[in-house]
Amino acid sequence: MTQKLIRSKNKKKGLPPGALVYVGKNKENPVSIDVFEYNEENYIEKKGVLIEECFSPIQENSVRWININGVHDTAVIEKIGAFFQIHSLVLEDILNTDQRPKVEEYENFIFIILKMIYHYKKAMRIEQVGLILGKNFVLSFQEEEGDVFDPIRERIRQNKGKVRKMKADYLAYALLDSIVDNYFPVLENMGERIEETEDEVIHQFKKETVREIYRLRREIIFFRKSIWPLREVTSTLERTDSNLLSESFFLYLKDIRDHIIEGIDHLDSFRDMLASLFDIYLSSLSNKMNEVMKFLAIISTIFIPLTFLAGIYGMNLKMPEVQFEWFYPQFFWGIILLVVLIMVLFFKKKKWF
Repeated sequence: MTQKLIRSKNKKKGLPPGALVYVGKNKENPVSIDVFEYNEENYIEKKGVLIEECFSPIQENSVRWININGVHDTAVIEKIGAFFQIHSLVLEDILNTDQRPKVEEYENFIFIILKMIYHYKKAMRIEQVGLILGKNFVLSFQEEEGDVFDPIRERIRQNKGKVRKMKADYLAYALLDSIVDNYFPVLENMGERIEETEDEVIHQFKKETVREIYRLRREIIFFRKSIWPLREVTSTLERTDSNLLSESFFLYLKDIRDHIIEGIDHLDSFRDMLASLFDIYLSSLSNKMNEVMKFLAIISTIFIPLTFLAGIYGMNLKMPEVQFEWFYPQFFWGIILLVVLIMVLFFKKKKWF
């Protein structure tokens, strides 16, 4: 994962509010637009359509879902905003991919912005999604192609569940629910990685282990930054009296709120576990250092009396015992070995090693 904590906003410096400037990763691929239009009896699906094809009148009792893959083309976003009468400040928020999750209510639409988190090529991808709910349409703005909405598309095609029987607010709920539900496979994978890291810290510590701890801590920071504000989003939606939302929407919204709280609880637990792992890592380093210092201290202590004996018999003095022929190989080395043996036995008795 290569997310930035704060994206650079130098492009917007000095510009007036509502100026349409893209803030995010550089994109080269063109914007692609997919359209679903459906009711209980039938549906129409179009992929890779031109922006002008989205502006045809919506059939009576139908819901149109326009999914925009890529928000780096400001001209496309501006055209969509002009047709659906979307405020320029909302368009500015869509183009700024470092927005905090939030909800805003306008006269003819509700704007929701949140983070979509899922696994892509064995890595965690965090992508901003903007949702605009109108009377009979939903606009979804994604940073790039690839999302977690395939089950919803399949339900529309197969006419399974309630999505084809309900209005646009149910589609908005389904998109929100799909995003939140897909937090849990990522959380499950994160929990497994923490358990593996815990085993490595306790049994087989490696340098890569501490790197994994830092990676996990960084991912949890981004994850919590993405999911925590959703509590405020659901609370704001629960208090709204917009005629775009039906009574059933508020019942489903409680389920989303429960899942968000559950996800936050998991993240808090993971954060505490990683803090404990880091403490264990520091303790293990300290213990290893203590073992090394203990070993060196024992070696030094053993050699202190030996150095003393070598110093005495290394003096340029005539000592009586040195006159004997067997003194050096037997007497001197015998004393040295005896001193070493006595000290080793003493250390073992004290259980110092």
